[in-house]
Amino acid sequence: MIGSIDPVLLVAALMVASTPILLAATGEMIAERAGVLNLGVEGMMIMGAICGFIAAVLTGSAVVGFAAAAVAGAAMAGLFALLTQGLQANQVATGLALTLFGLGLSALMGQGYNGVRPPETPKLDLGVLSDLPVVGRMLLSHDWVVYAALLLVAATWVFLSRTRAGLVLRAVGENHDAAHALGYKVTRIRVGALMFGGACAGLGGAYLSLVRVPQWTEGMTAGAGWIALAIVVFASWRPWRVLLGAYLFGGVAVLQLNLQAAGVAIPVQYLSMAPYVVTILVLVAISADRSRAALDAPAMLGRNFHAAR
Repeated sequence: MIGSIDPVLLVAALMVASTPILLAATGEMIAERAGVLNLGVEGMMIMGAICGFIAAVLTGSAVVGFAAAAVAGAAMAGLFALLTQGLQANQVATGLALTLFGLGLSALMGQGYNGVRPPETPKLDLGVLSDLPVVGRMLLSHDWVVYAALLLVAATWVFLSRTRAGLVLRAVGENHDAAHALGYKVTRIRVGALMFGGACAGLGGAYLSLVRVPQWTEGMTAGAGWIALAIVVFASWRPWRVLLGAYLFGGVAVLQLNLQAAGVAIPVQYLSMAPYVVTILVLVAISADRSRAALDAPAMLGRNFHAAR
């Protein structure tokens, strides 16, 4: 039975399944490197999913749908920034409230869109490269969003490690008082990081509703935002490890679907929960070394900044 699983199709499906989590986790990593803990990723993803879906259906363009999803995610992040950076609300409580708000509002907006098919997201035409026997089908036959997510990881790494702006953002996350004393606009930098993270989460949600499923279903993110948060910790706030974590989760998710299709004699409930169990086990293994985990985390993560202090 297991021998019936095609490894080429498995890897191709892995890249698709990993993309929404990779987008959301990359954006959340930037926000956390600036010292903001945003637990509203799930709400931002689901709002991106429904807003992108509605925009794509109404306009007939998947590109417009993704643009609308990014705007929706950024708007949710703007609300989070207003509450936590402007009004100094607790970041954890605000993030949880934002997730509940997003889940409820998306369900309301999605009424009447069940069963509707969105316009197709075209695959990137790489000419003869896409027709290569193994590599072409495995790596070079995907839509443009898959490759955009990979480029985003590379750009994020360059930004954080090779640019002055990235250094300033990391400084804000490590010691916002010192950064403020040097003249940097801590609140403005954090709001920008949050908006970027929200846009990425919105894109990740839109990828679920426009490409991976593709249809609208209430609550369709199914914990993807929480997995993205866990992957940031797993990655120790480093871009290339975020890529590894997203592909690890995506690989386990795709593998369990293939095992179900192959008729493996394991209860389907165990297979369905396998990706989440693996994520938990990885986090437990990382947390075993608490001193290293504390060293990797931004020192100001989750702590509000007030210039008057």
